Amino acid sequence: MWLFIILCAIGRIVSAEPVEEKKILINFIQSISHSRVINWDMRSSACVNWIGITCNHDSSTIIALRLPAFSLHGPIPTNTLSQLSGLQILSLRSNGLTGRIPSDFSNLRNLTALYLQSNAFYGPLPLNFSNWDNLSILDLSNNAFNGTIPPSISTLTHLTALNLANNSFSGQIPYLSLPSLQLLDLSNNNLTGPVPQSLERFPASAFAGNNLSTLTSPTSQPVKKSTHLPEPAILGIVIGGCALAFVLVALIMIAWHSKERPQVEEKVTRLRSGSQNVNGNGSLVFFEGSSLAFDLEDLFRASAEVLGKGTFGTTYKAALEDASTVVVKRLKEVGAAKRDFEVQMEVVGNVRHQNVVPLRAYYYSKDEKLTVYDYFPQGSVSSMLHAKRDDKNRSPLDWDSRLRIAIGAARGVAYIHTQNGGKLVHGNIKASNIFLNPQRYGCVSDLGLTAVMTPLTPPVMRIGGYRAPEVADTRKVYQASDVYSFGVVLLELLTGKSATHATGGEEVVHLVRWVHSVVREEWTAEVFDVELLKYPNIEEEMVEMLQIGMQCVARSPEQRPKMADVVRLIEDIRRTGASTPTTDQVVASPLVAQPMGSSIVAM
Repeated sequence: MWLFIILCAIGRIVSAEPVEEKKILINFIQSISHSRVINWDMRSSACVNWIGITCNHDSSTIIALRLPAFSLHGPIPTNTLSQLSGLQILSLRSNGLTGRIPSDFSNLRNLTALYLQSNAFYGPLPLNFSNWDNLSILDLSNNAFNGTIPPSISTLTHLTALNLANNSFSGQIPYLSLPSLQLLDLSNNNLTGPVPQSLERFPASAFAGNNLSTLTSPTSQPVKKSTHLPEPAILGIVIGGCALAFVLVALIMIAWHSKERPQVEEKVTRLRSGSQNVNGNGSLVFFEGSSLAFDLEDLFRASAEVLGKGTFGTTYKAALEDASTVVVKRLKEVGAAKRDFEVQMEVVGNVRHQNVVPLRAYYYSKDEKLTVYDYFPQGSVSSMLHAKRDDKNRSPLDWDSRLRIAIGAARGVAYIHTQNGGKLVHGNIKASNIFLNPQRYGCVSDLGLTAVMTPLTPPVMRIGGYRAPEVADTRKVYQASDVYSFGVVLLELLTGKSATHATGGEEVVHLVRWVHSVVREEWTAEVFDVELLKYPNIEEEMVEMLQIGMQCVARSPEQRPKMADVVRLIEDIRRTGASTPTTDQVVASPLVAQPMGSSIVAM
């Protein structure tokens, strides 16, 4: 009976293999010159073992082909790749490919991302792009394409990134109506004439290295109007403006006093209010290795600023009289008895790892429970990631920073899971509890507080989109629950979206559900944060990170990887860490980022 079940299961796996597409790829690789070993073999699983291949969820079709820097030379053989009808991502960047884009590529109707940059393609572009109406990213930079830019590119209504830089395109830039376009690079070509009005929103660097005139629409010239006004009109405007300014200043002052004063008072006095209850109830307990030297009265005399109100209480920045600064978390809804609280704090306080924010001290009394941590002036990963994106002073997190955050935080959580006999659980992993250590790797905070809180339902519910499904059912947290929450953080780093976020209306969208829906419909670059698209040659790494995140947020705890395995998987994304890969390492691993060129997006 068991043998029959196993044979049936094997039969389903074999039948799910895209056999015909495997034959197409074997034909392709045998028809083109290449010097690197490519392990494609009809006897092995393309979806599991073949380098550069990604299949859909049931392994019935190939949706991505990535062979960057594989020393492919010559023209792309016709009647090969064009037969992969389910292909969504095609990356052949940084090879030695020549000739024109094969005309039969128009058969790839599901294509969402095409990366052909840094090759030796030449000739004009196809005149008709209408078959690629799902295309989101098109990067043809650093080739030898010539001729004019086809107006039919306007049919690519889902296009978010277009890079045609460093080619030999000539003539005028056509009027391109691409409302979804976020990134554009037409620099270093032979383009002439004006920049169309539809593209004037892009910076001058997108058009540098051409012979273009001023940024004015070719079809409509601005009409100059007289700006002269009679003196009585000017006087009336000045008087009216002054009166309006006075009213506005008055309103602002009223609003400030009514709104800001309570907040300022809260910052100064709320932390101190606990001092009324501390006499005779104990003192701060410091852990070994702490260089801090202050007592409870010093803490309550400190100038305090509210940093935020989270799952387990209010967090303050406290500036002490000796010029040192600490973070104090004032806990609420603590249900543990004093002895149980102290035992848990001792466990947490003895955890020392470069990717875990250390607990420096704690305080327990009947009316007040405090924990003390180091202060991180740059703020949490959540604040870095989700600050107002229209703020000119905001510095977006680049891909290397996000990768370091993921690696560091994963190492921290994995180490936590080895503590207390391998039973310690973090219990509250989220972007607002992750900071950057001095090496700018992720560092997790708020360790172990879940265990001392009473009935877990209220605080757990407030974790929102980070909560694993089993936590809602059992009201307990497990190490597998930590893995789920960490997976949500990975999705945040990739998408730039919060764990729960509102749409245009009042509907609240859970990030995990949203990512699942996008991946289920079509594996496209639309899932990734648009701020990451300007960094070259990283999409392979982002796709790998996405796959890891999806494993972590599997609904069943048994299907999630252990944190030690998550660390290994993330570190394998950039196998040489932050260092520059050697030649041997680049040849040995297609997952290592290739040297950066001028591409705005890459795969």
